[in-house]
Amino acid sequence: MIKRHWPALKLRTILLGVLLFVAAMPVFSAVGLRVYENTLVRQTEAELVAQGAALAAVASVRWPGLAPPPPADTKAPDYYQPERTTIDLSDSPVLPERPPARRTLAAPDADAVIAAEQLGPVIDATVKTTLASILMLDSRGQVVRGYGKGGDLSALPEVKAALDGQPATVLRDNSDYRPDSHYEWLSRASTIRIHHARPIIAQGRVRGVLLMSRSPRALFRGVYEDRGKIVFGLVLIVALLILMAGIVSRGISRPIVALSRAAREVTAGRGDVPETPRTAAVEIRALYEDFREMAEAIETRSRYLRDFAAAVSHEFKTPLAGIGGAVELLQDHFETMSPAERRRFLDNIAADNARLTQLVTRLLDMARADMARPEAGAAVDILPAARRVADSQPALKVTIDLTDDLPAVAVPEATIEAVLTTLLENSRQAGARSVVLSAAVEAGQLCLAVQDDGPGIAEADRERLFEPFFTSHRADGGTGLGLSIARSLLAASHARIAAAPCRAGARFELRLPLA
Repeated sequence: MIKRHWPALKLRTILLGVLLFVAAMPVFSAVGLRVYENTLVRQTEAELVAQGAALAAVASVRWPGLAPPPPADTKAPDYYQPERTTIDLSDSPVLPERPPARRTLAAPDADAVIAAEQLGPVIDATVKTTLASILMLDSRGQVVRGYGKGGDLSALPEVKAALDGQPATVLRDNSDYRPDSHYEWLSRASTIRIHHARPIIAQGRVRGVLLMSRSPRALFRGVYEDRGKIVFGLVLIVALLILMAGIVSRGISRPIVALSRAAREVTAGRGDVPETPRTAAVEIRALYEDFREMAEAIETRSRYLRDFAAAVSHEFKTPLAGIGGAVELLQDHFETMSPAERRRFLDNIAADNARLTQLVTRLLDMARADMARPEAGAAVDILPAARRVADSQPALKVTIDLTDDLPAVAVPEATIEAVLTTLLENSRQAGARSVVLSAAVEAGQLCLAVQDDGPGIAEADRERLFEPFFTSHRADGGTGLGLSIARSLLAASHARIAAAPCRAGARFELRLPLA
């Protein structure tokens, strides 16, 4: 269903969409995962912790009836113990709004009342600046200063923890909050209030509790207060997106479009492969080089097919024309011809037919050679193959100058024998009477030289020697396909044949890969 309606998108559109999505991820994280808002809440908790720690320290030092504590040992290994925040908007529960203090008939602790009066000016100054609500409780959880004075808050979980000597922070609903914007539902922190209970410990005992509460900065208020930084960040992100889009376009999108246009032009038979862009990515550059090699291979193969078709047409046309002419003469003058004339025309037809048969056979051999594939695991000793070929050429004196310690080659034995047979036959047709086969290992290959006492290869013919149908012995029945077949057979095994000698006096050289 999705595939059916999936739109056709350009590469640059996809890349731009990916960049925009990556750039928008921080915004999604800030709103969806509450990363930024959670930071604001933890900052508020850290402020309450710091205020409570300072006020509790003042109260413990000035607690009535107790001697001031001795100076702290700041060099003790466990003296510095920072208190970490514990609130997390994603998993911390939100408790109901703090209930009013429960009425009680018990009188509050007298020392706590005195301490609250002494600490009052400090608490008032703190509230004036931080706008936090600060209550002071005695060691039983009874309020001795602040809203609900005289009531009991010992049932609250945060107060219970503080009475046990452990500071505690909780989230509670804030019923007094009134939204100022329709979008404030996105902010979870808008409707909550942070409550922190801090024990007052003097001489190893909990003497009282400071119960503090404050609303955290809401998401949109924090965004508004940091609007300058956020706007600067957005401008920087947009600028980086434009820069990245330009780099991606020059490195990927534009080179691919240019290569696609070149492919259409090459397919239509016009145009050339463009130069590889210097700004393209490494993979795109490799794609250009591969495309250029492919285009050259296609052009070479097309030229080869055109030349091959023209050569086949020419090679077949001559014997077919001879056969047609002879048949036409026999049809028109068969009765008036002498037996000798009939025999001559029939011999010409038979010779042309043999020529055509030989051409067809060699063409099939050439097709098989072009379709040949390397033989896996081939490891052939060249000396026995050379001896068998030499024994099959009684008209030539073949000298095998090969040693028994030559390394094996990764070329099938049948290929070696077929190629050497073709080369010896070529030497015989050129008028040679003796041939010398010699070999040497050069640059990780076995260089096999074929040297004869014939007239050699004319310099003008050296470049065309391996072209199909090129022969200087057509009158002797040569088809001009033997060397082409030999080259194709060797190429299938990653070997090469060349007319350029690898040592002085050689007619051909074979470079065979070692096994």
